[in-house]
Amino acid sequence: MKTKAIILDDKAIQRAITRIAHEIIERNKGVKDVILAGIKTRGVPFAERLARKIESIEGVKVPVIVLDITFYRDDLTKVSNEPRINTNDVQYNVKDKIVVLADDVIFTGRTVRAALDAIMDMGRASKVQLAVLIDRGHRELPIRPDFVGKNVPTSKKELVSVKFIETDGIDQVEILAKE
Repeated sequence: MKTKAIILDDKAIQRAITRIAHEIIERNKGVKDVILAGIKTRGVPFAERLARKIESIEGVKVPVIVLDITFYRDDLTKVSNEPRINTNDVQYNVKDKIVVLADDVIFTGRTVRAALDAIMDMGRASKVQLAVLIDRGHRELPIRPDFVGKNVPTSKKELVSVKFIETDGIDQVEILAKE
């Protein structure tokens, strides 16, 4: 696949994270009882960056948990013939907490559905919200993010690639297309 367009550079990613952090604080009237749950893989650095930005604004450290939703996916056999089943290392008590799921891209909504199942297994949160860096549309389930960095209309044939320094050595979001 080749790069069709770079839609966010490092500065644009920083601006989106700053805006989303402010929106999370505003919507929840502060960050009391807020937990960020980063969906593996690139939802984790996104959640950690949101937590750092919230701390710089509010002076409060927001917990970040790593959510591995592999076991909860409904398409395990489509992902791999021999899927690796992982469990969540952290069994955090989400009872009466506001859980903000964080992921890099929302597409069909199936990853978010799996993440919701994983959160429900951890306890009864008072509220679950969804923050995504990129919303590319094409939902197969009735799921809508609460906080969006950028809406990017795409073709189903295209791929949105989010790269973070923590996982890829660069901060960049690009649209890839088949050559």
